[in-house]
Amino acid sequence: MSWTPDPDVLDFLELIALQNAVEYDGHAAVGSVIGRIMGIRDDLRAHGKSLAPAVAQSVAKANAFVKEQGLEAAENILRERSPDLLAPRQKAERREGLPELPQATKGKVVLRFAPNPNGPLSFGHARGIVINGQYAEDYDGELILRFDDTDTVVKPPLPEAYDRIVNEATWLLGRAPDRVVIASDRIPVYYEHAERLLEGKGGYVCTCSAEAFRDLRVAMTPCPCREIDTATNIERWHMMLDGRFAQGEAVVRVRTGMDLPNPALRDWPALRIQETTTAPHPRPEVGSKYRVWPLLDFQSAVEDHLQGVTHIIRGKDLMDSTRKQTLLYAHFGWTYPETMYWGRVKVHEWGGFSTSAMRSDIESGIYEGWDDPRLPTIAALRRRGIQPYALRAFWLELAITQKDIAVPLATLFSHNTSAVDADAHRLAFVRNPVPITLNDAPPAATLVAYPNEPERNPRRLNLSHGQVFVEAEDLTDHAPFRLKDLGDVEEQDGAYRISSLARSDARRIVHWTTLDAEIGVLVMAIDDHIVEVEGRLEPHALKPGAIVQLERIGYAILLDDGRLLLMHE
Repeated sequence: MSWTPDPDVLDFLELIALQNAVEYDGHAAVGSVIGRIMGIRDDLRAHGKSLAPAVAQSVAKANAFVKEQGLEAAENILRERSPDLLAPRQKAERREGLPELPQATKGKVVLRFAPNPNGPLSFGHARGIVINGQYAEDYDGELILRFDDTDTVVKPPLPEAYDRIVNEATWLLGRAPDRVVIASDRIPVYYEHAERLLEGKGGYVCTCSAEAFRDLRVAMTPCPCREIDTATNIERWHMMLDGRFAQGEAVVRVRTGMDLPNPALRDWPALRIQETTTAPHPRPEVGSKYRVWPLLDFQSAVEDHLQGVTHIIRGKDLMDSTRKQTLLYAHFGWTYPETMYWGRVKVHEWGGFSTSAMRSDIESGIYEGWDDPRLPTIAALRRRGIQPYALRAFWLELAITQKDIAVPLATLFSHNTSAVDADAHRLAFVRNPVPITLNDAPPAATLVAYPNEPERNPRRLNLSHGQVFVEAEDLTDHAPFRLKDLGDVEEQDGAYRISSLARSDARRIVHWTTLDAEIGVLVMAIDDHIVEVEGRLEPHALKPGAIVQLERIGYAILLDDGRLLLMHE
C-alpha cells in the first residue's frame, strides 16, 4: 500500500524547507532538504520516494516566500513555530557549480555532445548539453555538437532531427554550439584511419562468422585471422569496400588480446559491412554511397581525436567504451581525453521511454508528435512552457555523480516556477462553474496581475451584473468564504452578499470570474492520458505563448487555438 504524508509531516517538510531557504539565502535545494529530513526523522527514512514530490513543492514554496517576503519574515516564522531550527549550526560545505575538470587549461578545453539523430532530443539528452555547455563556458572552451549517425539499421537517423537538435541545443544553451559535425559526412576519414590501423598491425580483417568468433572470445582463443599478414589484410579491406564480401562475411577488428579479463574488450569490431541499397542512409547526400560503416566506438574515438576533444563526460554504462577506445588510441599513439562519468537519473513520473520507442509510437498514432505533452522530450517540455533556465538549473543541481538517482518531476517544476513566476499573468479559470448573485457587490473590481509588480497591467473586471462564477465544489457548505482579492462573502438562505471588501484573514479563499467570462478549455497531461476540462476563463488580451498562473490551479501556457495547457502546479 502506498504511503501518503499526513498534515503533520507536510508541516514538518515546510519548516525544514524554510530553514534551508533561510540558511542559503532563498536557494533551498531539494537534495539538501531531503538529507536533513532523513537525519532528523528516522521514521521517514523508509518513505523517501513518497516524500520527494512534497519536498520539492515545499522547497519551491520556501524559496518563493524568501524571495517575496525576505529572510527576516522567514526567520520570524521559524522563531514562532520551531525556534530550534534557528539554533546556530555549522553549515555544511556546499559546492557551488560543477566540480573542476581534471587536467584542464582555460581556453583550451574542448567538449562534445554526440547524440544519435534518430529523433529529437529527450529530457535525458539535456543533461549532456547542459553539463558540457557549462564546462565550455566556465573554461572559455568549445562545445561540439556531433551527430553520430552511422547506424542506418538499428537506429536509423530521422532527417528532420538534425535541424531540430541544433535548434533545441541552441535553445537550451542560450547560444549555438561552437561546431557541428556530422559523422556520415566523414566516412572517408574513418576509412583512412581503418587502413592506417591495418597497416600498423593494430587491426585485422576477420572473416569468421559472428557465432564462431563468439565461441573464440568465450574460450579466450585467438582468431586465426590474427595471423594474416598486412598485405592480405589490406586486400581483404579492399574486398569489403568493393563488394567482394557480403554483409556479415568480414569485419575489421581492433587487435587487443583474446586473453583480456573483460570479454567486451577482446578484439572488438571497428567497421562492418552494412548494405544500404535497400535501406539507404536517410540523408540524400549519403544515401547508398557507402557499404562499409564504422561502429560507434571506432567512429567516436577517431572523431574525438581529430576534433581535439580534451574531456569526455558520459554515462558510467559506457566505461567499456572508454576501455576499448583507450586500446585503440594506443595503436595510433594518441593520448586519450580525460573522462568523467555519471550515473542514471530516473524521474518518478516517467517510465522507460526510449527515442526509438517514442518514434514508433508517434508513427503509429499513439502520440500526436514529438511535442505531445505526455512525452519526456525537449519539444514537449518546451511546448508546456518549461524554460531553458529550469532545465539547466535541474541538471546543474544534480551535477556529476556516479550514483544512480531517482527524482520527482516536481524538482524540475520548482526550478521552472522560479523562472516564470514573476512574469506569469494571474488569471482565473473556474471549473464546473456555478453562477451566484452577489448582493452589495461593487460595480467593478481591480485585481493584481503580477504580485511582484502590483501596478503592472492590473486586471479590471466588470461586476455591474452582480453575478460571478465560482466552482461548485466551493459551495458545498454554508461557511463564509472570501472571493480572492475582492471581499468576504456570507450565505444565508441561498443568498450571498459581500460582507466586507477590506483585507481579512479568511481561511477559505475562493477564486472566481465574472459572468461575461467565456468558455475555456484547460488541457492536462495526466499519466499517459490527455484530459481536457471545460470551464469559465477570465477575459484577457493575452497572446498565444503567454504563461499564466491560474488561481488555485497552477501554471499554464496559452496555445495557438486559445486553449490552455497546464505546465505544472
